[in-house]
Amino acid sequence: MYINVHSQYSLRFGTMSIEKIVDEAQARGINQIALTDINNSTGIMEFMRECDKRGIKPIAGIEFRRDKKLLYVGIARNREGMKELNDFLTFHNLEQVPLPDQPPVFNNVYVIYPFNYSLGLRNNEFFGIRFDELHLLHNRDLINLKDKLIALQPVFISDKLEYRLHEYLRGIDLNTLLTMVTDDDKCCRTDMFLPPGQLEANFTRHSYILDNTRNLMNSCVMDYQRGKVKLNRKSYTGNKLDDKQLLEKLAIKGMIDRYGKDNKEALKKVKHELKVIYELDFCSYFLITWDILRFASEQGYYHVGRGSGANSTVAYCLRITDVDPIELDLYFERFLNAQRTSPPDFDLDFSWDEREDVQDYIFKRYGREHTALLGTMTTFKDRSVIREIGKVMGLPKAEIDGFTDRSQSAVNRNNDTFKKILAIYEMMGNMPNQRSIHAGGVLISEEPITYYTALDLPPKGMPVVQWDMYEAELIGFDKYDILSQRGIGHIKEAVRLVEENQRQKIDIHDVKAFMKDPNLNERLKTGNTIGCFYIESPAMRQLLTKLACDTYLVLVAASSIIRPGVASSGMMSTYIRHHHNPEKANYLHPVMKEQLKETYGVMVYQEDVIKICIHFAGMDGTDADILRRGMSGKYRSKIEFEKLVERFKEGAKALGRPNEIVEEVWRQVSSFAGYSFSKAHSASFAVESYQSLYLKTYYPIEFMVAVLNNYGGFYTRWLYVEELKKAGAIVHLPCVNHSTQVVSIVGKEAYLGFIGIQGLEIKFIELITNERNKNGLYVNLENFIKRTGIGLEQTITLIRVGALRFTGKSKKALLWDVHLLFGAAKAKPTNHAELFVVENKDYSMPELINTKLEDAYHELELLGFPLSLSSFDLLHTSYRGEIKTKDLKKYVGQTIKLAGMYVCEKTVHTKNNKKMWFGTFLDTEGSFFDTTHFPNSTPNYPFRGTGCYLIMGKVVEDFGFPSIEIQKFAKLPILSNPVMD
Repeated sequence: MYINVHSQYSLRFGTMSIEKIVDEAQARGINQIALTDINNSTGIMEFMRECDKRGIKPIAGIEFRRDKKLLYVGIARNREGMKELNDFLTFHNLEQVPLPDQPPVFNNVYVIYPFNYSLGLRNNEFFGIRFDELHLLHNRDLINLKDKLIALQPVFISDKLEYRLHEYLRGIDLNTLLTMVTDDDKCCRTDMFLPPGQLEANFTRHSYILDNTRNLMNSCVMDYQRGKVKLNRKSYTGNKLDDKQLLEKLAIKGMIDRYGKDNKEALKKVKHELKVIYELDFCSYFLITWDILRFASEQGYYHVGRGSGANSTVAYCLRITDVDPIELDLYFERFLNAQRTSPPDFDLDFSWDEREDVQDYIFKRYGREHTALLGTMTTFKDRSVIREIGKVMGLPKAEIDGFTDRSQSAVNRNNDTFKKILAIYEMMGNMPNQRSIHAGGVLISEEPITYYTALDLPPKGMPVVQWDMYEAELIGFDKYDILSQRGIGHIKEAVRLVEENQRQKIDIHDVKAFMKDPNLNERLKTGNTIGCFYIESPAMRQLLTKLACDTYLVLVAASSIIRPGVASSGMMSTYIRHHHNPEKANYLHPVMKEQLKETYGVMVYQEDVIKICIHFAGMDGTDADILRRGMSGKYRSKIEFEKLVERFKEGAKALGRPNEIVEEVWRQVSSFAGYSFSKAHSASFAVESYQSLYLKTYYPIEFMVAVLNNYGGFYTRWLYVEELKKAGAIVHLPCVNHSTQVVSIVGKEAYLGFIGIQGLEIKFIELITNERNKNGLYVNLENFIKRTGIGLEQTITLIRVGALRFTGKSKKALLWDVHLLFGAAKAKPTNHAELFVVENKDYSMPELINTKLEDAYHELELLGFPLSLSSFDLLHTSYRGEIKTKDLKKYVGQTIKLAGMYVCEKTVHTKNNKKMWFGTFLDTEGSFFDTTHFPNSTPNYPFRGTGCYLIMGKVVEDFGFPSIEIQKFAKLPILSNPVMD
């Protein structure tokens, strides 16, 4: 009889999980219930699965509210009815139209209104009456009403404790104090499952209401296909056989292009993969991915295909990825196998400014009824919720700050208020908080997607399903990951700039040639990689130098061992040591040597786990991948997993492996698998790194301009400007007669863009360039002001940053002139064409001189860094230390002094929970050096932000990489701003 049940997906309202709802129903002997969450259908498919497990009949619906007021409840008679409800809610979400007082006529939906509803009812519409409203029937004529009454017992909570939790959730949702949450804002204390028989007893005098309710529920059936189903678009061409033939044709053609027509190994691998792809019904998935990339290629868009899909030779032949699985000995089973418990996917990275166009193509090509972005569900796990609970309780800010400060944990532990907050926080812990949007997942369905979910419209402007990737997987959807990253933007923009600036076209996908280029590999070996995707961070540059990395395969390994798990386990140092002395590598067994010789017996990749399972223990590729996933915490059945562990050990022993070796190999495999990284991922990253390296090596000016214009690098902006200067560019301040919105380059002359000027309004950033392009260069200050209509404050900003230096006047003279032009009232000039151009009178002024120091301070304020002077030029002292970075190796073991400009720092926690820091600096010659700050020295000599430091410490060397262990460390004072003196 429960026809209005709410789960936690009634966000910040309901308190019970789907599983708990079904548990509660089963415990009370309830055999059918209806889930009707508020303005969403997030939990419906999960609800049906849970009910099926317990033998309870699921009924689905949605409760519709407008401005938190209950309008009506829709109950689906069947899956068509659920689609009607989802379509109705989707329309109002996407069109951003308020829900009406009365819904449209539904064909497969019952509509239940609250008892105070005053309009007439249609055939499929009813009044819902609560047991505490039954007195309203007294002395009423029920002849025309009897058949229209339904027992309404809402369920939001499970008990009194959860009612209190519900009140806190409502306070958080309404952003108000607990005492300010009114009865209208929350549910009733009795809105829960009642003891067995209680609901029926409440309606004893009106048994016909129970009959109506029972009849309505009995007529509903959620006739969805049960079991493991695939809901993605089933065919690309419209016919599965045509799909198979097209995929085979494309794959064989691509194989010939990639490997040549006589490569028997490649042909055998492609045919094996095609067979598996067809048997597992993934032809359309491959073809749709190919189609998306075909569109992108036609538009001139760059992409990187990565993820486990890079293990597929067919994907390589279709140019979905540029990673060669044969060259890297990658296992197709890592991507696709019959027993894989989660759907595989391709990660397709596009430039940040092209991804939305690709997504738009997908929606138009495959239809909006069948396409949606994937959602996510954030929870209350974040400790910031402690602050929200404190606010609801009305605590002062200072007290809340103390509760959120982890360093105060010991003090807070005995605080009664904090204990109460923590108890509430722990109850909220895993509860969903709000729906959001997945980083890049796209679903393409065979049926209209509203059979399974209503759609939201987030700020992105594209329809989004109301559940996340995990639910999508369980329902039967395989996602397409359409992602974006700045690194591709750097590459795309650099290629364009080279063609524009040097009239040269580049095939940036000729990666095989890049990998063999000695100039690129020398740059890689020395860690000269600022701006290059994935290999520019201090830690990565150190690793490249320590490895003397000069090949693609070593770079692939470096991209994996830099990951936190491998690095912290000690495997990184073991790998480096063996890399330099491979003859000293220890192999537990000849199979380990045979399979892991490339990585000196060290397991570096997820694929290494698969290799050992196959070749050491005799497992097949499918079981090997399942075992790997199980060790990564991604296998659901513990019993099945333990069977595979036994199969590993028994298989190894059957092949004659000694017991003690089997146990040790298993220990190493199991300890590594939890934080392992896919070789296909590493290889994809390495391909993109080589593309960046090629551009940085041969077209460094254009490349660094592209890095600056696409943002998103590891370092702050000024460092990339320094790299641009190192590349040979002459870097100029913004200029109204030369600059564009972003950094521009002509030959070797680079002008900083307007977009980097603090306080300059976006409308003028666009207008200055557009007006100049349309009507020519600006002649003087007055001409500039009249043509752009710019105001006094904005003009002053441009003068101070030096953008009007083309006039030949000093900043001070220009500031004088601009105030004269605007007059004492600072009236804005009109932007109308003048009938007669009247020149302003020219007054004779004393010489007004600007100093470089003043200019540098203006640039610091408006650009964030000085260009006229370096940070070293701003120092009070002329002392720059005793040595330069290039000489560090000569002083290993000695204490030295060195002046350095702060680049960045990284904090790490030691095993005994103390903090230590790693710093990166530039010396006066622009060379990088790194520092280590141990816990005993750092408190006395802390980092104090950006600027130059005098550094004293001991030079140490690790695998050929020198660094400085800090003994003393102090920020150097700078010259004061002359304008402020």
